[in-house]
Order: sequence, then C-alpha cells, then structure tokens
Amino acid sequence: MARVSTQAASTELRRTLGVRDLMVYGLLFIAPMAPVGVFGVLDAKSHGAVAAVYLVATVAMGFTALSYAEMVRAVPRAGSVFAYARAGLGEGPGFIAGWMAMLDYLLIPAVAYLFSGIALNSLVPGVSRWVWTTLAVLITTALNLIGVRTAAVVGFAVLAMEIVVLAVFVVAASVELALHGAARDWGSPFGGTGGFSLTAVLSAVSVAVLSYLGFDAIASFVEEAVGASAAVARAVLWCLALAGLLFVVQTYLAAVLEPMTPSQLAADPAAQGSAFYDTVEAAVGHWLHVLIAASKAIGAAFAALAGQAAAGRLVFAMGREGRLPRRLGVVEERTSTPRRALLTAAVITLVAAVWAARRDDGLDRLTSVVNVGALTAFILLHASVVGWYMVRGHSRDWLRHAVVPLLGIAVIVAVLVEASHTALIVGGIWLAVGLLVLLAGMRGQGRGERREAGGTRPQDRDAGH
Repeated sequence: MARVSTQAASTELRRTLGVRDLMVYGLLFIAPMAPVGVFGVLDAKSHGAVAAVYLVATVAMGFTALSYAEMVRAVPRAGSVFAYARAGLGEGPGFIAGWMAMLDYLLIPAVAYLFSGIALNSLVPGVSRWVWTTLAVLITTALNLIGVRTAAVVGFAVLAMEIVVLAVFVVAASVELALHGAARDWGSPFGGTGGFSLTAVLSAVSVAVLSYLGFDAIASFVEEAVGASAAVARAVLWCLALAGLLFVVQTYLAAVLEPMTPSQLAADPAAQGSAFYDTVEAAVGHWLHVLIAASKAIGAAFAALAGQAAAGRLVFAMGREGRLPRRLGVVEERTSTPRRALLTAAVITLVAAVWAARRDDGLDRLTSVVNVGALTAFILLHASVVGWYMVRGHSRDWLRHAVVPLLGIAVIVAVLVEASHTALIVGGIWLAVGLLVLLAGMRGQGRGERREAGGTRPQDRDAGH
C-alpha cells in the first residue's frame, strides 16, 4: 500500500500556478516584442500593411486557442496536445502529436537561447556567442529545476521589464509622432502604402503566425494550475489576445515612423532584419536602440526558460504514459518538478543551440525548421476536438466542435504551404522517425501481451483441473 502511494506521488505535479503565472509563462515564451525581428520582412511582404497582418494573424491563431480551450477542459492532463490527441483520436495519433510538438518545444528554446547569445556577444564581443548561449541555458535550467513557482516569479520580473521597455518605446514613438509627424500615411499600417492587397497580407500572415508560437505551452501546466482546466483555458485565450494587441500597437507605430518604403525594403533583404532597430534609431535615438536590444537579449533567454519548462512537461507526460522511457515520467518530490524530463530537454536544447551558435549559418538553419512541428501538432489538436466532441458523442455543438476546428485546420495548412523546403524536409524526417518509434513500441507492447497471455494459460489450465 505504501509502495502505491509513493508511486502516485512520484508521478503527480503540485498545483501552485494561478492565471497570472500561466499568462507569464505564455507571454514569456511568445515575448512581448516578438515582431521586432520580423518587422522588416512583414512590412515588405504586406506592402506596408504590417499592423493588418498581425490583426489577421491574431484572429487566425484564435481558432487554435479556442481548440486548446475546449480540449483542456475535456482532458486536463500535462502534455497538452499529446494528451488531447490520445483522447480524441487514439494512441497512435496522440503519440505523433506529442512527437511533432516535441520538435517545436525543443527547437524554439534553442533559437531563443541563440538570440540571447548573439545579442550579448554584440554587447561584449570578447566573449564568444556560444559561451553566452551556454550560460543562458545553464541559468534558466537551474531556475526550472528549483521549481515552477520560483521560475514563474523570476519570469514575471523579466516580463515586467520587457513590458516597461515596450511602454518606453510606445511613449517615445508617440512623442516623436506628435512633434514631427509620421513618415508614412497614418492609415498605411492597415491599408498599405499603395493600396490594400489581401494576397500580400495573407502571404505575410504565414510568417507572422510564427510570432505566436508558445501561447499553447500554457496548456502543459494544467496539472500545476490552481483552478485547473478553467484557469488554463482563460489564460490561453487572454494570452493570445494580449499578445495580439501588443503586436498590433508596436508594429503600427514602427510602420508610420519607418523612413524606408515597403518597396525599398523588398529590394534590400539585408535591411529587413534590422528595420525595426534602424527605425527606432533614426526616429528616436541610439539610446532606445540599445535599450530594446538589451531587453531582447534578456527576454530571449527567459522565453527559452518558458519553452524549456513546457518541453519538460511534454517529455514527462509521454514518459509517464510509457511512450518515452518511464524514467522520464517521474516527479522529484521536494521541488515537484519533472527533473529528469527537464534535464533531458535541456541537454537536447543545449546541443542544438551551441551547434547553431558555432556556425555562421546556424541561426538561419535553426529558425527555418522551428514551426513545422508545432503546426503539424496544431492540425492534430483541431482534429482531436472533432474526434472527442463530435465523433465520440460528447457534444452536438457543430459551430464550436466542428466548424471552428476545421477552419483552424484550413489556416494551419495554408501556413504550412508557405513553409520553407528545408523546414518541410526536416519535419518529414522527424515524422518518419516518430512513426518508426511508434511502430517499435507497438511491436514491443504486442510481444509483452503475448508473453503475458502465454504465461497465464498454464495457470488457467491448472486452475481448471
């Protein structure tokens, strides 16, 4: 009896997170100023309608947020999309959903760590960026191992810093606009500089959607949330809405201050990556450029903290259910953290981040593949809503449990079509490996069942005699 209770304790997480804590993790993972790095790309693609791009992207990702909210209420288990697809579609699709999400949860933190290393290297060139990257991994991993509550408190402080910096940008940009006017037409961030083009906006949305990846990580903490599924559902929806608002405001202000036209940016791809910083420096001053860059360096490391925590919960959940080694599915009682799963995720992320940091083309290679895993998992998430509610008969609400998820699938497919060939190849290889792991697991399970059945038959015959 004591053994059973100890085992139960070793696989259960402690409820310590409120809605605010959950939103902190989600916003940390997303990063309040996520559009900074892709502003120039989106401005060029959308013909200047960059604020409209984020408005449309927020609505598009809203379908995925609604599906998460529906499934977290039905299946309040750590592992998020892995648990949801298992419940709605079955064991095989559940494993594949978790496997594909794992690719995203392991690589997005690696990209964030690399961003931090690059930013710190630019401030202290004497220290190699791979050293800064490694240091960021070690510090944030230590915080995650101390406990989810401690990490949430530190994360809240970092998030507050990022929001303060964003507020400084908004005030400084507004003062500049009041004193000297706009460089572009006031309505151009929504209507474009040469007229509105729906095709151009939708093309840019396929890139902008990547800014939102991470809000879904909130669902991984459902077993640690006070208020469980209801709290997580609210946090997912509020996090997406708040992120969308912040994205629209900052890109609107940057767009009306941008001295280069969208056509000039389109003709000069090298200027697109630094377009936001160049605009801030030209319109406000070097001091704000440095402040935003420093904020991004710190914020990126703690975005990785949230991503690493989510990755650890996913690995933990898959280990607890026997889809990965069961040793990964246990919780350290003192800190109530899945220590082994977190360390496994941290090691893989560290290897990927340091590999990329030591290569000139590492950032390009890493960022080109981070989205495919999450988007594939999102498709299975939407399908699990239909499977759980409509196919299994838990609901007859066709709008919420059929129309909305099918629209969500359509949006994700459209985004995947725009993904790079490298991303699709890596995603395909990862999927193939996952299918092999699934097949091996099914064969192993089948042999175990046959051995068990073979072992009981003599006993049954003896009992019969």
